[in-house]
Amino acid sequence: MNRKEVAWRIFFIVILTYLFMLSIKLLGTSFKLFGSGFAEKLVTLTTNPFIGLFIGILATALVQSSSVTTSLIVGLTASNALTIGNAIPMVMGANIGTSVTNTFVSLAHIKNKKEFKRAFEVATVHDFFNLIAVIIFFPLELYFHFIEKSAIYISKIVLGSNLSASFSSPLDFVLNPVSHLIKNLFSSNPYIILIFSVILLYFSLNFFVKTIKPIAESEFKHKIHEHIFSRPLRSFSFGLLLTVVVQSSSITTSLIVPLAGTGIVSLESIFPYIIGANIGTTFTAVLAAIASGSTAGAVVATSHVLFNVFGAILVFPIRKVPITLSRKLASICMNSRFFAILYIVLLFYLIPVLVIFLFN
Repeated sequence: MNRKEVAWRIFFIVILTYLFMLSIKLLGTSFKLFGSGFAEKLVTLTTNPFIGLFIGILATALVQSSSVTTSLIVGLTASNALTIGNAIPMVMGANIGTSVTNTFVSLAHIKNKKEFKRAFEVATVHDFFNLIAVIIFFPLELYFHFIEKSAIYISKIVLGSNLSASFSSPLDFVLNPVSHLIKNLFSSNPYIILIFSVILLYFSLNFFVKTIKPIAESEFKHKIHEHIFSRPLRSFSFGLLLTVVVQSSSITTSLIVPLAGTGIVSLESIFPYIIGANIGTTFTAVLAAIASGSTAGAVVATSHVLFNVFGAILVFPIRKVPITLSRKLASICMNSRFFAILYIVLLFYLIPVLVIFLFN
């Protein structure tokens, strides 16, 4: 492959990446139109921490963004609509719910068994990472409140006076004009926007894979691995910084799914990147807390940071557990791909709904 052909392919990859990110943006827009009001009502539905955990999962799966959910939780806590003790389990649930987007994205590879297996592994390893962290830390927090106490202590040290801050993702400048145009074109109809976003997602990913495959078989594959994913710290830092900049772990983790599907990067090398993205997504809630000027809001935002950092410290040394679980699940779903859809429906929607409305 000569340099001119590589240059053209990279140009098309940039265009297709933009269309892919636009599809994710529109997918989130459609879900927000469907359920943003419902999600806000959900968050104030209970004072039971266990139910709150599942509310966090469902609310985030509905709006397709943990940043939106955690910012909402911070705002409600700052206005005394939520207590800190009830808010923290919801934040934990939001961490699980945020991985629904990249799991959806992996379904675009469903026609090709090998690609689907690799893509689904990467999408679900994020699920298992967050599930393991919640299984360990939720009961500890329930009985000892160590995250809440640590967050209160840190907030008292850090907060001096009321501050205000704002930060917009650079992606907003390139995605918002087009997404608003499409939203207006379809008269904010969530059904049409959802269908359009799914078609755009499938189209962009399908052509992305076809365009990148020849490059993946060239020296480009080795360069990506060498410069980004060759070392855990480098992979982690890239995931962290990219998520802080774009303010969406859904986008940064979803971007990596097609790369994994084509075999450019391995599951083991991607894992630190996902952990970095998981910590980077807490930045939005921190900004929301700073903007609110509320100590309670700051405590919740700090709790989100601490939960993700503690989760990374705990799970990374035993990373073979989530990696093995995601590989086994992907193998099952590769042979029976209906099971992949069932997995998404059960984990992110049906089980949370049943728990919330049967036990609340």
